[in-house]
Amino acid sequence: MKKIIEDLTWRYAAKQYDPSKKITDEQFDIIKESLRLTPSAYGLQPLKFIFVETPSLREEIKPIAHNQAQVVDASHLLIICAHTSIDETYIDTYVDRVKEVRNTPEERAAGFSDFLKKNVLAIPSEHVEPWNVRQAYIALGQVLHTCASLRVDATPMEGFNANALDQLLGLEAQGLKSVLLCPIGFRSTEDVYQHLPKVRKAPENIFETR
Repeated sequence: MKKIIEDLTWRYAAKQYDPSKKITDEQFDIIKESLRLTPSAYGLQPLKFIFVETPSLREEIKPIAHNQAQVVDASHLLIICAHTSIDETYIDTYVDRVKEVRNTPEERAAGFSDFLKKNVLAIPSEHVEPWNVRQAYIALGQVLHTCASLRVDATPMEGFNANALDQLLGLEAQGLKSVLLCPIGFRSTEDVYQHLPKVRKAPENIFETR
């Protein structure tokens, strides 16, 4: 329990990254698996995680992200994307995966499929995308904690032109939209923000018991 608090106290939104420091393959594998294990409504995982490694592409993304240097200086750049819709084919693919992983009997899988289609496909189309986008923030919270436990820095970013990024990466054609950027790497020793104490509300002002 103490380590959890130490991890969360250690982390902050790094403003400057050391471009000479790269995360290890083992750390990268753990970060990816953490994202894969992110909880989602009905387990549908209406998300996709894109890691941009090509330096020239990251340079193109930088002005789209208001020239924030973390985009190019961090070891890795994660883009968390959400599906813009969920249709019958998407659910069928998910149920097939459930059968494969759990060896689910056909009759039970069919019942689960009917349940999902009855509930998910009934959601008004204009509400599906916002529902999926909200689940991207669950993934963000999970990866931030994972990175902190590895003593790897991660900076969540909403400050970018999502439409321009979607166009650059051809996301609309894939039924996706970008939701968040998250540079991942190691803080620069020159980033003064790492030495500042966290400012959070006092417990009595944020918790309530009823």
